[in-house]
Formats: sequence, structure tokens, C-alpha cells
Amino acid sequence: MISDVLAEAKDKMHKSVEAAKDDFGNVRTGRANPALFQKILVDYYGTPTPLGQLAGMQNPEARTLLVTPYDKIALKDIERALVSAPNLSANVGNDGTVIRVTLPELTEERRKEFVKLVRAKGEDAKVSIRNIRRRAKDDLDALKSEVGDDEVTRGEKELEAVTKSHIDAIDDALKKKEAELLEV
Repeated sequence: MISDVLAEAKDKMHKSVEAAKDDFGNVRTGRANPALFQKILVDYYGTPTPLGQLAGMQNPEARTLLVTPYDKIALKDIERALVSAPNLSANVGNDGTVIRVTLPELTEERRKEFVKLVRAKGEDAKVSIRNIRRRAKDDLDALKSEVGDDEVTRGEKELEAVTKSHIDAIDDALKKKEAELLEV
């Protein structure tokens, strides 16, 4: 029973770490990376659809991205979504078949803003992991009458170790992303 609670908590914490790393990948650095644009939602026939499902993306130059819609009707909607995307501040041009997105050079001030954004996302991920720990601890406390205090105490210690390792993983990913953002 205790092992089931711990296994479920580990799985959820691992998913939180992966989601945090994915969020860090959506914050741009000095290069135009297609991953930055994958989750931008486009209003496609009244339905918010991720850009990655509507268009192919190529990276011909360091700060330029070519977006080729699979459906030419969606061209204007994709362009509108790219222009209104937060934290992108890109120049968007449309030649009728392809959308050319040029990212401006990052200033030091803008890099620091992105570092703050990444830190906030990291803190959100840590809060998520702590909430998982709290729920697992409540589940362990509910098992006290069935398995005994000593077993629950061991389970709680193992839960703390798992929580610490996942929070450390988020901190490591955060340090790497900060170094990447501040690199000129």
C-alpha cells in the first residue's frame, strides 16, 4: 500500500519535472527554435489549435523561422496568432504562401526578463511537486491504522527523499536555462 502511494507520487513528480523542462524550452534564447512556436494557439475554424498541428516550421537562419501552413486558408489566422503571441516580440511577414518570423536580437534587459519568467515557471513546478508530496503524505497518514506508525514514518522519509530529488532536478534545469539565456 505504501509502495503504491510512493510510486504514484514519483510518477506525478516526474511528469511535473518534464512539464517544467518543456515550459523552459518555450522561453526563447538567442535562436529561433521551432519548439518556441509549437504551443502557440491559432484560432482555426473557431477551435484553438496548436501551431505545430497547422504548419511545418523550418529554421533557415539563426533568428529566422519559416512557417508553412498545411492549409492556405489558415495563413491569416496563423499570422494573427504569431503577432499576438506573448513574450515573442517578433517581426512577422507574410508572402502569401509562407510566413517569415524574424526574432529581434535579445537585449540584456530582455534576457533578464526571460530569466525572471523562467524562475517563475520553475517555482510553479516546485509548488506542484510540493502539492503532490502533501497529497501523498495525507494518503500515508490515512494508512497509519492499517500498517502502523513505523512503516508510515519510513514511507514519509522516502517521500521526502523523492521530493528533494525532483526539486533538485528542476533547479538543475533552471540553472541550465538561466545560463543559456544570459549567454551572449
